[in-house]
Amino acid sequence: MENLCACFGSSIIPIKTAVTLPYSARKKSRRIAFLSINSSIIDNTAAEAVNVEPIYKPTPLNRPLRTPHSGYHFDGTARKFFEGWYFKVSIPECRQSFCFMYSVENPAFPKKLTILEEARYGPRFTGVGAQILGADDKYICQYTEESPNFWGNRDELMLGNTFVAQTNMQPPKKEIPPQEFNQRVLEGFQVTPLWHQGYIRDDGRTSYAETVKTARWSYSTRPVFGWGNVGSKQKSTAGWLAAFPVFEPHWQICMAGGLSTGWIEWDDKRYEFKNAPSYSEKNWGGAFPRKWFWVQCNVFEGANGEVALTAAGGLRQVPGLSETFENAALIGVHYGGVFYEFVPWNGVVNWEISPWGHWCISAENEIYKVELEATTKDSGTPLRAPTSEAGLAPACKDTCFANLRLRLWERRYDGSEGKVILDVTSNMAAVEVGGGPWFSSWKGRTQAPEIVTRVVGLPVDVEGIFGLVPFLKPPGL
Repeated sequence: MENLCACFGSSIIPIKTAVTLPYSARKKSRRIAFLSINSSIIDNTAAEAVNVEPIYKPTPLNRPLRTPHSGYHFDGTARKFFEGWYFKVSIPECRQSFCFMYSVENPAFPKKLTILEEARYGPRFTGVGAQILGADDKYICQYTEESPNFWGNRDELMLGNTFVAQTNMQPPKKEIPPQEFNQRVLEGFQVTPLWHQGYIRDDGRTSYAETVKTARWSYSTRPVFGWGNVGSKQKSTAGWLAAFPVFEPHWQICMAGGLSTGWIEWDDKRYEFKNAPSYSEKNWGGAFPRKWFWVQCNVFEGANGEVALTAAGGLRQVPGLSETFENAALIGVHYGGVFYEFVPWNGVVNWEISPWGHWCISAENEIYKVELEATTKDSGTPLRAPTSEAGLAPACKDTCFANLRLRLWERRYDGSEGKVILDVTSNMAAVEVGGGPWFSSWKGRTQAPEIVTRVVGLPVDVEGIFGLVPFLKPPGL
């Protein structure tokens, strides 16, 4: 591997090996919220190299900042089902991001359905996929139609898959130390709230995007924000009804913000980082929404403190026999340890999203207002998503190079603008549009009816209730 690079300070440093990282004089870096990268850089007068080798720690029980729905939701039945996970690491110093996406489809059938199974259950797509949208919006995907070597933990954000095992080795079925993983897995991955490693090869299925041939990575993560106030019980992103198989697909932000340390090898380049902003979320259910949008960012300029933003909306099917769909959307902002939540059951969310290039979203509740606008001239990269029509297929388009402005302020008694809490910008926002068709801009508004607001807004402790009757607790919660 000849062309290796590490991102520190304001520059990309060419290096010849993965072990020694000489430090060159850095430029004065811009102010970046959420991370103090300076703490990870050895002063330029020091002779020693920067150590970015991640430190592995097993996932503890009852860890802080664990959100509801962190576990694997597959219930063992033959109903149509997928689960997908998303992990992102951003490296502000070289303005690059890496987005890891994993999915499993219809795991009740570990191999392609037989003719008899298809006659009984109907056509189903099966398998496991691993995708990465990486530096310069290049892409890699490895996929198999079989899932016997996939595993997920029912109670915690822990999963993995072995595409190719090492010779005479059994694929793991749970979290294992990184050295043992390397001994047993030739191509595959494992990920927990604190650890992430893997190696995949592009399978040659992608002709519509610029791809890399291989990717290898190893990094540790320290969660900073879950989905809620720091120090408080974390929230279900879609409310307590997400514990039940209605209003699918479900969505959970598992870590609105964290700090990751380690390295990613992207073809012939190596990116090393320390305390890089990171993020994770997941979806599960019968299928993706018919249409959706998404904006996420952890790297901002102009703030004193930590900032994390997630905003999304979708057109989802209402449970029942009729083909009825409804809008659903939210905005969540974490700043200074406080969670500002804008959801249909506590306020109003409005949006206007172009088929590509412009995202304008605003919301208000009884206390606060928020608005964000993201734009990009980048062409974006098509990504795959589990679809009921074609399995893991191109269904959305993303980039991590959008420009974004985020404003958050208090409402006065008459609804006018009061104290400004945040007014920040970024040139590293991740944006997405999916599903469709997108014939024109999508203007929408979501506000739950009063009865729904009262029901969903109830302070129901679902985990506490099922804690009294654990044998009834659904998987994943």
